[in-house]
Amino acid sequence: MLKYIAYILTIGALLSCSAVAKNQEVTVKNRKIMVNGERYIIRGICYSPVKKGTSNRSFENLTEDLALMVEAGINTIRVYSAIDDKAVLDEIDAAGIKVIMGIVYNQNEDCDIVSGSFIDYINKYKDHPAILMWELGNEYNYHPEWFEGGITTWYTALNNAAELIHENDDSHPVSTAHGEVPKAFALSSCPNVDVWGLNTYRWDHPEAIFEEWAGVSSKPMYLSESGGDSYMTTTNEGYEKGENQQAQADANGKILKAVFLNQKICSGITLFSFTDGWWKAGNPHTQEPGGHAPFDGGVPYDGSANEEYWGIVDLDRNPKATFPVVKAIYNEIADQM
Repeated sequence: MLKYIAYILTIGALLSCSAVAKNQEVTVKNRKIMVNGERYIIRGICYSPVKKGTSNRSFENLTEDLALMVEAGINTIRVYSAIDDKAVLDEIDAAGIKVIMGIVYNQNEDCDIVSGSFIDYINKYKDHPAILMWELGNEYNYHPEWFEGGITTWYTALNNAAELIHENDDSHPVSTAHGEVPKAFALSSCPNVDVWGLNTYRWDHPEAIFEEWAGVSSKPMYLSESGGDSYMTTTNEGYEKGENQQAQADANGKILKAVFLNQKICSGITLFSFTDGWWKAGNPHTQEPGGHAPFDGGVPYDGSANEEYWGIVDLDRNPKATFPVVKAIYNEIADQM
């Protein structure tokens, strides 16, 4: 409890001067993401906090969450839709954490790409020091049915949106989160994308993806989603069926080590995810196995994405067995920078 009180006092002091904080310049150089001329390695987490019994994102637990993230050595959070709340961004920045800000394709003209309203959001927050980069879409290549005319419609919209961002903001790169390594058509269709995030689940050994990426692009990449869940649908590889936090801890440890051994190609990872998500499989009042994710056969160690069991902390913010594993690896990498 004392550490949270101290953290709150620190946040308060930092927030008092956040209004005059100087925006940082984020650029790309060869395969690297640079912040004020220094290489930036993402020690990240996917963050979509949804309270028990609901299905809507809420930042009510932000202060507690940021304290846990700082403890774990996290320097970046990835969100799936835009945060239109300066106080939230100020607190994230005060914690020393940056945001990969997700922008969606269609959100009923509310900060979305299809309506063009996203650019107003970009211009509103482009000078905020919490922003690392803008990220357009999340593995939309798995859902061509969402776009009239198919996936070509999405790649055209993505490239045009990235170009418009460049015209309005020269201080942040534009990324997209793609399901697995993009094909040549996707890469050639989107020259305005600066950084490619790859959502990839390849058991506990993602090493091959870095070589694959090096063969198709010279741009920076990072793993925008990867990791393991803490529920085994079946007994496999020595891990018992049912809730199994050790399986998740072992998988995440191997994945993170592989990422940071390949920094010549990979700019880091936003591990999936910070909290468990009780809303994903059905009843948001209970935690249950199930849920669906596309192409989830590579999820360790049962080939099944039990969508409500992915957090490094549970919904009550109790650290799971994977938390100290993530903490040790992230803090070791931070000490090396």
